[in-house]
Amino acid sequence: MANTKVFFWSIVVALGGFLFGFDTAVISGAEKSIQQLWQLTTFEHGFTVAIALIGTVLGALFGGIPSDRFGRKTTLFLIAVLYLLSSLGTALAPSWVIFLIFRFLGGIGVGVSSVTAPLYISEIAPAKSRGKLVAMFQFNVVFGILVSYLSNYLFAGSGEQDWRWMLGIQAVPSFIFLVTVLLVPESPRWLIIKKGRLEEAERTLKVANPEANTKQMVADILSSSQDAQGKQIKSSLFSKKYSTPITLAILFAFFNQVSGINAIIYYAPRIFEMVGLGKSSALLSSAGIGLVNFLFTLLALNFIDRFGRRTLMLIGSFGLIATLGLVAKAFYFKEFSGIAVPIYLFVYIAFFAFSQGAVIWVFISEIFPNQVRASGQALGSFTHWIMAAIIAFSFPYIAETLGGGNTFLIFTGMMVLQLLFVWRVMPETKGTSLEQIEHNMVLH
Repeated sequence: MANTKVFFWSIVVALGGFLFGFDTAVISGAEKSIQQLWQLTTFEHGFTVAIALIGTVLGALFGGIPSDRFGRKTTLFLIAVLYLLSSLGTALAPSWVIFLIFRFLGGIGVGVSSVTAPLYISEIAPAKSRGKLVAMFQFNVVFGILVSYLSNYLFAGSGEQDWRWMLGIQAVPSFIFLVTVLLVPESPRWLIIKKGRLEEAERTLKVANPEANTKQMVADILSSSQDAQGKQIKSSLFSKKYSTPITLAILFAFFNQVSGINAIIYYAPRIFEMVGLGKSSALLSSAGIGLVNFLFTLLALNFIDRFGRRTLMLIGSFGLIATLGLVAKAFYFKEFSGIAVPIYLFVYIAFFAFSQGAVIWVFISEIFPNQVRASGQALGSFTHWIMAAIIAFSFPYIAETLGGGNTFLIFTGMMVLQLLFVWRVMPETKGTSLEQIEHNMVLH
């Protein structure tokens, strides 16, 4: 029953990931109607689509502050409120400016969610199943994207205002998240480190880890935030002793994006048209990418605690180098007959989902010490989102200027560097308590 409770808490918090995915992708079905309704210029239209991403970058940058100050649970509740306001506000917006405001609020919700949800699950999960439970966040992101596409398809053509239904339906899962998040306990590590509420924290740890010596766990968590004299350590994230986890988080998030993942997801129809597929085939292939992403993220959930984070990353790096290299070769030698390039990209998505996609939020949520975990998670999340924005905005220009072959060769080269990073630098964190990981990472 205890593990069932931890699973339930993790599922509830991972709903933030579902809303993250849904909110990010749902605009794809509404953007043309919005452009026509308010007669938007090309710049205004682009700004309308990008405003949520701007909110996401800011939400990620500052998401660690409410998590530390008000607690993980309160911050998750505030995220649910933002999602609910965003879905209702955008659906009912009487003007373009009002629409932008509520879409921006949804973006902030996505950014803060990418910090707080993995952080919470990593702090409450037993070490032996932490990878699977935190990776459910990414699984739900991918699931949310798929459901938003399906939802858009079902509402499309239902009337002049069909786009309002596409955006408004998100209020349903947002309300469920708002209510169910009240049923989860506060993070025991936040209670100990930030509030000194040891007994309350121990009760939660006992439910989460029934076989563990919870008194010893509380003592370990407490000592991780105290100096030799027993005084609370107050240090900035950017102090020298945290240089190892900072470097790992920034590099991991950087490599996650220079794999080209968001360029391929955002511009899949354009890429498929570049290699000679018709428009309808290109859109169908894009839907296939979403399905492959979903299935292989699900597969990774079952292996991340068994094989370990590093093993998944090694497998993924080899696969990404091979598939990106084949796409680059196809562009160089104009090998566009048949469905070779779509197949290469499907296999690419499978390797990405099985490795980086599943591992990123798990790994970053594990490597920072209790004292600075929220700000460390925010740093990793911000790096991820700012790189996502740069890649998404620059890909059409780079592809047009350098050509498909050179563009995909750059992505291939970046994955060779990632392979070296994983092989030589990345530590394994599976099955290890957060406090032991801290001991191994931090310069004392």
